[in-house]
Amino acid sequence: MPRGGASQASSPFWARFLNNQLRFVPASRFTESVIDSDELLADWLPRVRAADWLALDTEADSLHAYPEKLCLIQISLPGADELIDPLSSLDLSPLLDALRGRELILHGADYDLRLLRRTFGFVPNSVFDTMLAARLLGFAEFGLTNLVENLLHVHLEKGPQTADWARRPLTERMINYARNDTRHLKPLADLLKARLHETRRRGWQEESCARLIRECAELRPADPDQVWRIKGADKLDRRGLAVLRALWAWRDAEAVAANRPPYFVLRHETLVDLAEAASQEKALLLLLPPRLSTRRRTGLLAAVERALALPAAQWPHRTRHSGHRPSAAEKRRHDVLRERRDRRAAELGIDPTLIASRATLSALARDWDQHQAALMKWQRELLED
Repeated sequence: MPRGGASQASSPFWARFLNNQLRFVPASRFTESVIDSDELLADWLPRVRAADWLALDTEADSLHAYPEKLCLIQISLPGADELIDPLSSLDLSPLLDALRGRELILHGADYDLRLLRRTFGFVPNSVFDTMLAARLLGFAEFGLTNLVENLLHVHLEKGPQTADWARRPLTERMINYARNDTRHLKPLADLLKARLHETRRRGWQEESCARLIRECAELRPADPDQVWRIKGADKLDRRGLAVLRALWAWRDAEAVAANRPPYFVLRHETLVDLAEAASQEKALLLLLPPRLSTRRRTGLLAAVERALALPAAQWPHRTRHSGHRPSAAEKRRHDVLRERRDRRAAELGIDPTLIASRATLSALARDWDQHQAALMKWQRELLED
């Protein structure tokens, strides 16, 4: 449902669009095989190159492996939904070359684009993100299932969202779920594009998608002094932080060796509790889960001992916040910007944070000239009033 009014799906515009323009491809026309060889890919690529449009999604195994890996690529085009198996031995470079110069339709593209960039170095020229479009149009429920049901009147099974996508063969339920992720993106995108044009927000979408591509193309290495500072670390003293850092490194190595997500080895909360107890020289054994193997128990305790043996000079420092206290003038500017943002968001029926987040407002109030360049053109125009 959109913010600030009745369902857009029930408006005359949507009814007219659905009745006159939407055309669904019968499910019987979809291919049932998975492309997992160079021969199958070569046979299919001419259709990709000739397609009027392409919709894309990916699946990974982040809930089952560590580090995660790309396990499936779903592509819909006129007349077919296809599944491509990146875990097979096929060479995907011809497909990526065919996709690179096209506009790709995705839903919630951030994760998919980062996964493709990290796995293949792939960066598309253009995308249309249906989730982003829905948010810019004021939809409060912008998940794919909600949008497809509300706008296209198609009910999608939520499906095996926690499935292990590295398993082979894929089950029929997994295949159906994967195909549904792209099957309806084109008619959904057509609806949203028309509405963006009607509300004069198409430029917002184009600028936002261009920024999304740029941001997802940046591979930022993890900060070694921050990556281990998990939730709860701020309550530890410096000695406790040294233990937490050592425990995090031990758990990460165990997770990689077992090819299992770190929380399968030990929960975040347990790491923090152990670090706090060790820094205060309290007993640790009662904090260890009973299922922890003898080998892991020995390795964990050894990591704690190594951390406790460090001289104080090698203990990590506690995170210090900037400590910036806004002046009275900054507070007034912040209040003016927030009022302007909220008023414009209410008029447009969109989430105010799409125009500017709380942190962005604070930065703009501190120094508009320095920070306004980080805004997109449409955001700046709304804030300049």
